[in-house]
Amino acid sequence: MIDFDFAGRVERVEPSATLAISNLANELEADGVDVVDLSVGEPDFDTPANIVDAGKAALDAGHTGYTSSNGVPELRETIAAKLREDGIDADAENVLVTPGGKQALYEIFHTLIDAGDEVVLLDPAWVSYEAQAKMAGADLSRVDLSPYDFQLEPALDDLADTVSDDTELLVVNSPSNPTGAVYSDAALEGVRDLAVEHDVTVISDEIYQQITYDIDPTSLATLDGMEDRTITVNGFSKAYAMTGWRLGYFCAPDSFVSQAGKLQSHSVSCAVNFVQHAGIEALRNTDEAVVEMRDAFRERRDMLVDLFADHGVDVPVGDGAFYMMLPVDEDCEALVASDWGSGDEPRPVDQAWCEAAIEEAHVATVPGSAFGTPGYARISYAADKDRLREAVDRLAEGGFL
Repeated sequence: MIDFDFAGRVERVEPSATLAISNLANELEADGVDVVDLSVGEPDFDTPANIVDAGKAALDAGHTGYTSSNGVPELRETIAAKLREDGIDADAENVLVTPGGKQALYEIFHTLIDAGDEVVLLDPAWVSYEAQAKMAGADLSRVDLSPYDFQLEPALDDLADTVSDDTELLVVNSPSNPTGAVYSDAALEGVRDLAVEHDVTVISDEIYQQITYDIDPTSLATLDGMEDRTITVNGFSKAYAMTGWRLGYFCAPDSFVSQAGKLQSHSVSCAVNFVQHAGIEALRNTDEAVVEMRDAFRERRDMLVDLFADHGVDVPVGDGAFYMMLPVDEDCEALVASDWGSGDEPRPVDQAWCEAAIEEAHVATVPGSAFGTPGYARISYAADKDRLREAVDRLAEGGFL
């Protein structure tokens, strides 16, 4: 076998912990095991019919070739109109359409970051931020929000101690994956003050913007002083149940779009043509379906909070997305009965808990340590109520609660 000399950018990162757990769940299911998979952030709804029909119509109309690398003009204009409704001063020239929100983030990191540049993350942070920053050669600094119930506002002093003139990029994700937290206007204004003071660029990842409960999230780019230093990321996967369609975008000053467009043109070329036409339909005519899905997620969240409370477990309640962070304890019955702490390489308690939960209770969750915050398991409640009840019952019966 060839002994490859792998690039350092690849060896600096680990595979996605979320997908690793999902792969394990798929392997168990292939062996006939009934797994309640709460690991992947994928809506359990079908893509709304009007979007599917628009995709089919685009195929029938012959929209199967390359598009402009930055996106179909009509989609870019429709996205810009949506951003203006959110209060962001955007034109089509500020929009770059990508094959998924993850690709948008990848292009942003690699357009902005040189080796040794500092990137600041707010923990718990979505798993791919760290990986993408490392692949770009960044040095990471992190601010822990867990002592503050995952809210940013009370952690602003900690953030101020971390951000400096040496900081190149700060990543803000509200509503948050993995906590569901929606940051207050005061918190975002604190980010703005630090970004302006230290001349920092900010990624505002707003992929869960339309999945919020009794709260209207503020887009960071709408704040005074942030228009030219904010790169707003969004996409179609979550709000429109279009995960497999792979369609995302970012909005930035046109000079940034021009540079990032080089990366896109030499890598993925463009987002899929007919999918972009379906995206136009999604933005224009799917509000009612989005509300129905959002209301279902809120009912599931509230049900889970009550179910865990029945077992004496309090969980921080987020106002958006479809995740919650379940506190895990090394003294829980299931771990006390296991040998999780006896190996040569001690594992974080949350990793041991999640591994035991999927192997013994057949419930798949993601360790909080994968997001930079040990001591929790992330639960995705993008599953129907019966399966969520089944998951809680299994965890309780197995001694995990």
